[in-house]
Amino acid sequence: MKPCIEFAVFDVAKENLAQVLSLSESLFNEINAEQENIIAHEILVKIDNSEEICWHLTWASIDAVKASSEKWYSYPSAKAIEALVGKKHYYGHFVSAI
Repeated sequence: MKPCIEFAVFDVAKENLAQVLSLSESLFNEINAEQENIIAHEILVKIDNSEEICWHLTWASIDAVKASSEKWYSYPSAKAIEALVGKKHYYGHFVSAI
C-alpha cells in the first residue's frame, strides 16, 4: 500500500503553542501505540505568523488514516488539542499521483 500524506493547518495562540506541540507528540505516540500508523511527522510554524502551525504527517496507508480517524476521540491528547486550537484552515490527505 502507498503511504498517505496529511496536511493540517490551524491557529494556536502563542500562550498555547508549547502545550500543543507537546500534546501533538503525545497524540502521534498514542496513534502508534498498537502499530506504526504514522511513519514520519513534522510540526511546522508559518514563517510570517507564528500562531499558525501545520502538521505534515506521513501515514503508512490510507487504511491507517481511516482506522485512526475512527478512534480520534478515544485518544486522550486529541481532546486536549481540540480545546487549545483555534481556527482550522485546512485539513487534507494525499497520495502520490505518479
